[in-house]
Amino acid sequence: MFLRKLTLVNFRNYPEAELNLDPFANAFTGGNGEGKTNLLDAVHYLSMCKSYFNPIDAQSIRFGEDFFMIQGSFELNQNTENIHCGIKRNQKKVFKRNQKEYDRLADHIGLLPVVMVSPTDTSLITEGSEERRKFLDSIISQYDKLYLDDLILYSRVLTQRNAILKQAAQSRTFEQEAISPWDLQLIRLAEKIHFVRKKFIAELIPIFQHYYSFISGAKENVEVHYESQLNAGDFAVLLEKSIGKDRALQYTSVGIHKDDLAFHIHGVPVKRFASQGQQKSFLIALKLAQFDFIRNIKGIKPILLLDDIFDKLDDLRVARLMELVSKDNFGQLLISDTHPERIRKIFEDIGRSIRCFSVESGTVKADENSIAEKI
Repeated sequence: MFLRKLTLVNFRNYPEAELNLDPFANAFTGGNGEGKTNLLDAVHYLSMCKSYFNPIDAQSIRFGEDFFMIQGSFELNQNTENIHCGIKRNQKKVFKRNQKEYDRLADHIGLLPVVMVSPTDTSLITEGSEERRKFLDSIISQYDKLYLDDLILYSRVLTQRNAILKQAAQSRTFEQEAISPWDLQLIRLAEKIHFVRKKFIAELIPIFQHYYSFISGAKENVEVHYESQLNAGDFAVLLEKSIGKDRALQYTSVGIHKDDLAFHIHGVPVKRFASQGQQKSFLIALKLAQFDFIRNIKGIKPILLLDDIFDKLDDLRVARLMELVSKDNFGQLLISDTHPERIRKIFEDIGRSIRCFSVESGTVKADENSIAEKI
């Protein structure tokens, strides 16, 4: 699978842009704030129906305009998939596949998988458990639609249960009969979601460790642990034991919405003891493991979006990373970098072609010195 053509109108800082992309590797080069990352985010929109960086769609509309539009022409299994995403202020998001609008955005997730590696990924290490659950869910949802449906329904049931707890506190009356039907649904959904997450992490860990070992030169030992209240006990029992606490807090204090991932290097937390280079290597290895997992499950190579990944990596780790992603088991690459000479030299050294684009103030044009045009 690869993206052949990308068209933007009023997206972020782009009034208009049209790019014809190379099936293997593409680099967007230019200074900071010129719009390189926005091009990668546009591709993420076409895959996941949302921005990688901003949950508010309207904030991706170019200043002073009322709408934005992104279109992409993908080659998938020898077929062309034309995808359209349109946002107008105060209106419903429009998402189309081959000119037919989706009834549910969730039905599109997984058709055109992508994996993004970005400096903002440090939030997986530095921020709270919600960021790490989003990471889990974004991967699994790209290959398991039943999981995504269960996740959406779990959130709705949880909201209803919390509303009953809050109402009971306000009225100072509590009836178990009112909450029991929601508990039954919550238990059923939580157990299914927990099973899928636990299985996924168990399969992801050895792939992740393989990639980290390669990038770091096998210098460090790293681990990922799945932490869930459901690991140690029956969820129905946990809900029963926590009802007093839940009533006092006015929300549900146990469940898979409290799940987390623990990241360790040499047996200690990555957040506290890893260098910036080690943290970045850790995150890149996680994303490459995500790529491998999706490719093996779906039989499709996701598009790999690499945003400013060379910062804080030493030359050895950069060389090893590029050696990895340039191999045939990876698919199309879209890379942003502030140094066009650096990206050209890296691909010259590994003997692979790359199409380069210069980005400046919301305009983008193919570079005449692109390696892809020389070869």
